[in-house]
Amino acid sequence: MLRALAVDDEPPSLEELLYLLDADPRVSSVEGASDATAALRRINRALDSGPDGAEGIDVVFLDIHMPGLDGLDMARLLAGFAKPPLVVFVTAHEGFAVQAFDLKAVDYVLKPVRRERLAEAVRRAVEQRDAAPLIPVHEPDPDHISVELGGVTRFVAVEDITHVEAHGDYARLHTDQGSHLVRIPLSTLEERWRSRGFVRIHRRHLVALGHISELRLDAGTVSVLVDSVELQVSRRHARELRDLLMRRTAS
Repeated sequence: MLRALAVDDEPPSLEELLYLLDADPRVSSVEGASDATAALRRINRALDSGPDGAEGIDVVFLDIHMPGLDGLDMARLLAGFAKPPLVVFVTAHEGFAVQAFDLKAVDYVLKPVRRERLAEAVRRAVEQRDAAPLIPVHEPDPDHISVELGGVTRFVAVEDITHVEAHGDYARLHTDQGSHLVRIPLSTLEERWRSRGFVRIHRRHLVALGHISELRLDAGTVSVLVDSVELQVSRRHARELRDLLMRRTAS
């Protein structure tokens, strides 16, 4: 029996998906979420509960186009967990199938959803759930952080990260080659990387001092240029940042 979570920002689509899943005898429970943020909160509870816990989730039926964090980004996040739920994409768009299967999706169901087609996706999820091995993911060393990219776990060097952006209990790491979403709060990275030259400049941003090319003052507001990206500095952090940059220059 599967415990399912359906995620879709369109109420009619979500209601239809919940109805069809609830009618499938292989699905013991199904819950709904209207966006990725709500879904991730529910999945966090499931992960804390454990795969056999009362709040566990076996499979997520996931829309792709949603406001904020889209379905592909959410799937990349889930794939980085040691024991993630399975993912079935349910979308009106055909063009993301290759990316979906690169992310190890169980199935790719097109809207409007047909009962028979969804039943096939449930069958595949049951088979894969029963056969899925437990593969733990470990950080290699303090100089790197593991990220999920295209269904593959890769290790990004901390020195290549220019700045970090908060996304609730998650953080987006920015590098010259692109960005990666990880399940680590910004406050944790601030503490972990303080000795490596990272400094908080705003409630949403952590920056690497070595990647700051300009400090800008304009009509009482302060900002920094980090590898061609301009980021605002809050008043609370402006003085500390100026002092750190001055000391860095003097040394």
